[in-house]
Amino acid sequence: MKKSVSIFLFLVLLCNSASLLAQTEPEEIKTETDQFEEHFYESLKQKGIENYDKAITELGYCLKLKPNEASVHSEMGRNYLASKQYENAYSSFDKATQIDPKNKWFWVGMYDVCYQTKNYNQCIVVVNKLIEFDPIYKDDLVSLYMNTQQFDKALVLINELNEKVGKSDMRDLYKAQILSQGKFQNAEIDNLLTQIKLNPKVESNYVALIKLYSEKNEAQKAVEITKKLEAEIPESEWTQVGLFKFYLDKKEGPNAIKAMNIVLASSKIDSKIKHRVLNEFLNFVNTNPQYSPDLEKAISYFDKDSDVKVAKEIGKYYHAKKQSDKAITYYELSLKNSSNEDVETNLLLLQAYVETKQFEIVKKKASSLVESYPTQPQFYYFSGLANNQLKEYKKAATMLEVGIDFVVEDVILEANFNLQLGEAYNGLGDFKKKEMYFSKANQLLKAKK
Repeated sequence: MKKSVSIFLFLVLLCNSASLLAQTEPEEIKTETDQFEEHFYESLKQKGIENYDKAITELGYCLKLKPNEASVHSEMGRNYLASKQYENAYSSFDKATQIDPKNKWFWVGMYDVCYQTKNYNQCIVVVNKLIEFDPIYKDDLVSLYMNTQQFDKALVLINELNEKVGKSDMRDLYKAQILSQGKFQNAEIDNLLTQIKLNPKVESNYVALIKLYSEKNEAQKAVEITKKLEAEIPESEWTQVGLFKFYLDKKEGPNAIKAMNIVLASSKIDSKIKHRVLNEFLNFVNTNPQYSPDLEKAISYFDKDSDVKVAKEIGKYYHAKKQSDKAITYYELSLKNSSNEDVETNLLLLQAYVETKQFEIVKKKASSLVESYPTQPQFYYFSGLANNQLKEYKKAATMLEVGIDFVVEDVILEANFNLQLGEAYNGLGDFKKKEMYFSKANQLLKAKK
């Protein structure tokens, strides 16, 4: 009987234990995979709310379960990077690439760390690896070579990319920066000569070479390339750039003018080249004045050029050479093109009128400008000066006394005002005021010295 009872109690306990295990297993016993996924998704959740430290802790649990899981190391790297723990970030991405070197995004993570820390030399190592996945990273490599001043490597890669995938604005900018250093120009000339030989119908290679020779002042070589371009691509407008210089050196004015007009009218030729052509023609006209009308026509091509007021600059050129009559022509032309709103040009023009003793025009123009610019003292000064020269002393004194109040920290201008006031009162017969103003002018000039 005891034995039967004992067996019965054992069976009851066994059933209760099984029942208890059945009740607790879903809540307390989890597989390794379940735990990994729970911690991993929790890390993503924490990263999403920028709680990077918590995300890193959760990923640490993942690595205890699966230490060779590359994606976990990569996620760890992203969280370290976001929290600016750069050394740990790089180490995490590095481990990810060691486990799975064929995953492009692990290398991208390393690149991000290097770039943010401005470790451009290490960037170059990583980007060379990324190029194996996608050649588009060669453009990044160009920028990195520029950042590390490896201009020779940058130039080689720029030329390679230009040939294979076409030019880009950024590469053109880098190339111009490199070629501004003379020591790289010879290498580029050799490259362009090779390209012309291989691709004789590509106009851009000739253009680049003509520019380089022009910058190096090797005019004869530029002409030779121009002639090659003309032979291969007769319709090219760029042939006229070299021919213009050739004709100008030979003093063949009509041919030079014909070439110049084609260059200036071209939409393909950049403004720097056009300005250079115009400056060369200006120097030519200075010794061959019979071509002055052609210079005026050439200037008209720059009417819409907002960067440089060409007529004004030519006016300054002649003004500096004491050729005020010619300067007047171009100052007037400049003001016509700029709706008379350029204060500096108006002042230069008034000065040129004074130098050619056109005081009636100075009087009229200065009075008009005083109305437009009532606080600009120089216009009052020119009005007073002109009225003095025309013996209209009362008008001169009135304009000068009003204008001098607007003179601020300009000792020379203030002295000139006082000299003209002295002249005005001398003409009016008030010698006391004459001496007072002349004395002030002398004191100002002495103080200036």
